[in-house]
Amino acid sequence: MTGRFRTGVLALMVVWATGAMSETRTRVLEFSDLDGWENDDHAKALDVFLDTCTDLTAPDWAALCAVAQSQASGREFFELFFRPVLVEDGRDPLFTGYFEPQLEGALERSDRFRHPVYAMPPEAERAERWLSRREIMESNKLAEQDLEIAWVDDPVELFFLQIQGSGRIRLRDGSYIRLGYAGSNGHPYRSIGQELIRRGIYDRHQVSAQVIRNWVERNPEKGRELLYHNPSFVFFRRVDEVPSDKGPLGAMNRSITAGRSIAVDPDFTPLGAPVWIEKNGAHPLRRLMVAQDTGSAIKGAQRADIYYGSGDAAGRLAGKMKDGGRMVVLMPIQRAYASLRGGIQ
Repeated sequence: MTGRFRTGVLALMVVWATGAMSETRTRVLEFSDLDGWENDDHAKALDVFLDTCTDLTAPDWAALCAVAQSQASGREFFELFFRPVLVEDGRDPLFTGYFEPQLEGALERSDRFRHPVYAMPPEAERAERWLSRREIMESNKLAEQDLEIAWVDDPVELFFLQIQGSGRIRLRDGSYIRLGYAGSNGHPYRSIGQELIRRGIYDRHQVSAQVIRNWVERNPEKGRELLYHNPSFVFFRRVDEVPSDKGPLGAMNRSITAGRSIAVDPDFTPLGAPVWIEKNGAHPLRRLMVAQDTGSAIKGAQRADIYYGSGDAAGRLAGKMKDGGRMVVLMPIQRAYASLRGGIQ
């Protein structure tokens, strides 16, 4: 854990929405405690904060958003109106990365493009738990319902598209369609990377998205069975209102920004809040980002998923990342000190 802690802070026992008791410590820091704070591009962070702060309805957040519109200095704005708050819940800090997949596809089925991207079927929408991945893929349940949004050429890329929950498809004429998450079949997500480790095929440090892709392509039959290990199946919707040069929609229904947007656990980190990231590992990162997304695997006070952008290059960066460090939430001043009494709100 990097940085220096301010003394005289309060440790709290907090019962969160899950009902589980966890030891949660909340500490108010100084900006001088943030490693590398003075070297960041605070103006870029302010621009990203402005993308979503207009959706924050609490009076203090709304007032700060209004003030932010006319700020000349991002650093002065954050230092004047916020205080850094460190929230720890006893779990080890973990930073991972995510990206927006870009697949090759078409709007009509062909010999090359024969793997369908499905919209949400009404019966799955009504059911708490519907057919498993295997049952969907090995039956004709969806084939006659006209639910195909598009067709792609790579079933493994389609599988990873489902894990990411959004993406773009590049059509033959060079145009794009953007896909957003519409729902799932209600089955729990199971990691196929963890399954490869369990089977002894790879060690933990060897597993990445690219390694999984390569193994499935080399082992078509076993690869199909491996994908079935994850019974969760995601359905999509077209998101035509988002321009192709913008990022995908996050949990706040606004485009997210590569290198500045993160997915967080909203039980600990408010959506829309600036978050100072101190990521360690092979490629250390010290940067002010904004909590603008969530994810089913993002759980805990010191857990964040960093958005790296669209396409293969972003996917390679995101797929390799699994690092420690710490994250510090920037909160309006009164709210920061109130957090010592009752947790982040």
